[in-house]
Amino acid sequence: MLSGSARAFLIPGLAALLAAAAVLGLSLGTIRLDWTTLTRDDTAATALLQLRLPRVLLAVLIGAVLAETGAVAQALFRNPLAEPGLIGVSAGAALAAAVVHTALTGIASLAALPPSLILPIAAFAGGLAAAVIVLRLARRDGQTDMTTMLLAGTAINAFVAAIVGLLSTRADDSGLRGFTLWMYGNLGRAGWSEIAVAAPVLLAVALWLPREARGLDALLLGDTEARHLGVDVERLKRRVLIAVVLATGAAVSLAGVIGFVGLVVPHAIRLLAGPGHRLLLPASALLGAVLLTLADTVARTAAAPAEWPVGALTSALGAPFFLALLLRMRTRIGLP
Repeated sequence: MLSGSARAFLIPGLAALLAAAAVLGLSLGTIRLDWTTLTRDDTAATALLQLRLPRVLLAVLIGAVLAETGAVAQALFRNPLAEPGLIGVSAGAALAAAVVHTALTGIASLAALPPSLILPIAAFAGGLAAAVIVLRLARRDGQTDMTTMLLAGTAINAFVAAIVGLLSTRADDSGLRGFTLWMYGNLGRAGWSEIAVAAPVLLAVALWLPREARGLDALLLGDTEARHLGVDVERLKRRVLIAVVLATGAAVSLAGVIGFVGLVVPHAIRLLAGPGHRLLLPASALLGAVLLTLADTVARTAAAPAEWPVGALTSALGAPFFLALLLRMRTRIGLP
């Protein structure tokens, strides 16, 4: 863990790292950018402003929100293995996306919307619907039972996985490929219209959640202890859960399912700065943004002109880190 003086440099250091990652993401691609001649090269300028810049911005926003909501979910459940997907948002969005990919033509004609907008709208609505079901099941006698919520989310995730598997057998080759890429995360649909819709929600949640740091710190002690400290536990849970659901739904609807960012990043920050949410939340947001920006840069350049699913890449990077973390924890508590 960092010393007190070193912790003061954590946020500026991560901010500088994010700036470097963003510049790298803007610079690399199938079209090589020469920054000195950018104003005279229309092709390069178009690639920068219409393709790379919105994609990098979306990676920053989504990475920040996934990491920050992951830290919040772990505090709410008091479980280091918790992540926003346990609430059912990702599962509901996946089900809606599967329906869209199975019957896109019919849905487009009924909805009178362009196909590019149908998927994010349907995924966002599906994620919210699944989360509402889980939240209602977890309410009992006017209180939110986090254990029930965890079990209900697990059941919803399993049920939706079965339905998605059945629907995938009905999709044609094009629909199945599109759905598979979406399930493993992809920022290729990023554009200024998507930024305009999603950025207010993502940015508002990312900036607001650190204001709940004191209450989240108290929740780590238990609900009863938090009440003794003057925290309105039920109101805190409702506020935070609504923010997590909205932000995760917006992120998943635009980028698909991106794994391990919300699970691994908060653990990494805790190792450096401890469990206090006043520093944990903004630091997690910055590191999550760095991780997803770098992962997306690798995903779209490593096998160019082909593109890897960024969610598969984050999972491939995150799983070994998480296994190493588990081994370290096991050694610390003396298990064989």
